[in-house]
This record gives sequence, structure tokens and C-alpha cells, in this order.
Amino acid sequence: MTAHSATAARVRTGGPKEDGPKIVEHVMGWTLVVVVAMLVTQLGLL
Repeated sequence: MTAHSATAARVRTGGPKEDGPKIVEHVMGWTLVVVVAMLVTQLGLL
């Protein structure tokens, strides 16, 4: 088994190079920001 075939046999676990729907990730990130901002203002921490 060469180094190349050993690397190719690994299972991808996701990460920065994984292709996927970038818009969904972007929208979910901004949704999280809005939810945290609402929580902070409701608790009077700002």
C-alpha cells in the first residue's frame, strides 16, 4: 500500500474543503447572530 492509496482510503469527515450549499451555511450563521442579539437584549446585557 503506497502513501497515495492510504490517503485515498480515508473517509471524509467534512471540513473547509467540503463542497456544499454555501448559502444555507451563510443564512444559518446570520440566523444564529440574530438569535444571540435578541437574547442579549431581552436579558438586558447590553
